[in-house]
Formats: sequence, C-alpha cells, structure tokens
Amino acid sequence: MNASLAHRWVLITGASSGFGAAAALAFAREGAQLLLGARRVDRLQQVAAEAERRGSPSALAHPLDVTQTRSVEAFVAWVRTHTSQLEVLINNAGGAKGLDTVAEGKDEDWEFMLQANVLGLLRMTRACLPLMVNHPGGTILNIGSVAGRTAYEGGSAYCAAKAGELQITQALRLELCGTGVRVCTVDPGLAETEFSLVRFKGDAAKASKVYEGMTALTAKDVAETLVWVASRPPHVCIDELVIKPTDQAAIHKVYRCAKS
Repeated sequence: MNASLAHRWVLITGASSGFGAAAALAFAREGAQLLLGARRVDRLQQVAAEAERRGSPSALAHPLDVTQTRSVEAFVAWVRTHTSQLEVLINNAGGAKGLDTVAEGKDEDWEFMLQANVLGLLRMTRACLPLMVNHPGGTILNIGSVAGRTAYEGGSAYCAAKAGELQITQALRLELCGTGVRVCTVDPGLAETEFSLVRFKGDAAKASKVYEGMTALTAKDVAETLVWVASRPPHVCIDELVIKPTDQAAIHKVYRCAKS
C-alpha cells in the first residue's frame, strides 16, 4: 500500500522552475503541504499559488539561495515557524554552467556548480535533519544526474558535482540507517527544462539543439517519479533510480530522427 502524502510537509529547493516547480505541482495533487524555496521569488510565488489551485492545502514560498549558509539557515528558521516535522526534503537546487574543457574552464562557473550542487546539498540537509530524524518514515530525495555516473567532454565540473551528490547520498544512507529516514537519489538523463538555457547562459539556439530530433524527458516525468519514490511504504527505500528518455541509451548514445 502506498504511503499517503496528504497534509504531509514537503520542502523543495529550486522550486521556481524545472523539476522543482513540477514537483511542487505533483505533490500538491497528492494533498501535500509545501515549503518552497528559490532565488527567483516572483516565480516562486506563482508556483506556490498554482500548487494551491492544484490541491495543496498550504503552499508557502520563501527566498532561498543554497550557495549561502546564512540564506539556508534563515530559510530553515522560517520553516520551523510552520512545522516541527518534515516528511520529505527534495534537494533540487543546482544546475550547470558552461560546457568548457578543463583547459578553458572559468572559475565562476566551477564555483557555482560546486556550491549549488554539492555544498548547497550538504547545507540544506544539515539544517533540515533535526526536523526529520525523530520522525521515522521521512524521505530525503536528492536530484542527481546520469552525469554523476559517466563523464563527458566539457562536463568535468558538473560531472564532478553530480558524482559528489551521489557519494553524499550514499554516505547519508549509511549515517541515517536505523533512524527510519530514507535517502534516495533520482538521476535523470536528457530532460527538456531550463537546464540547457542556463548552461549556455541564455543562448536559446544552443539550448534547443541539445534536444533536437529526440523526445526528451519532461519536468513532469521526473516529478511523478519523485512522488512515487516518496510514497513507498516506510519500510521501502529506493536507494538509487536512473531515469532516461527511451531515445537515450547512454550519455553518448542518443537516437535522433533525421529532419524530414
């Protein structure tokens, strides 16, 4: 039997777009109460309003920048004004910048990727664990990537960051064994969101070429997977889940239809 998510508190980082926004709507349809964080507060508030229209009894938004410890601490202090218990933590905030080789890489791009994907994940989890460890049955869902499992040219820092996410997830799984808290990583392949637009710093033509001639995953596909993982019975932990579009067999193996 699935575990009900109705009226459960679900915290989602990076919830203003992409997987995070889609997850907010998917969990809203299950009747979950939402605590949403992101840097783009205007968009975040729009997601929160839509989540309440979709069925969430309470969808609350607050500024959050996971690259800054003070921001994380302020966000979790705000969370504590609403609840003393979190059932689901979704560490979604992250992203890639640039597709440079190591020889041509830029410090600001590397620092963003490691701050957002690695240190941000650690900061958020550290701050939220006291709200979870005394309540067995909770779930920490970390958003990884197939890039954390297989390196590719131009992806050194991002692949390293997502490999770090995978190792953090595995370490947490060991550290929290016996607490009843589940720790999971969901690792998507090609998914058509704002990811590539951010990576290519607003170059829409480059971003769209990534998905040209193939059917990529959508944010909704990944969000529905997150709901499924979080709604397993308390004794079931989906440690690691890789989800790719059918057209993508591996990082370098993508079927693309010829243009007619």
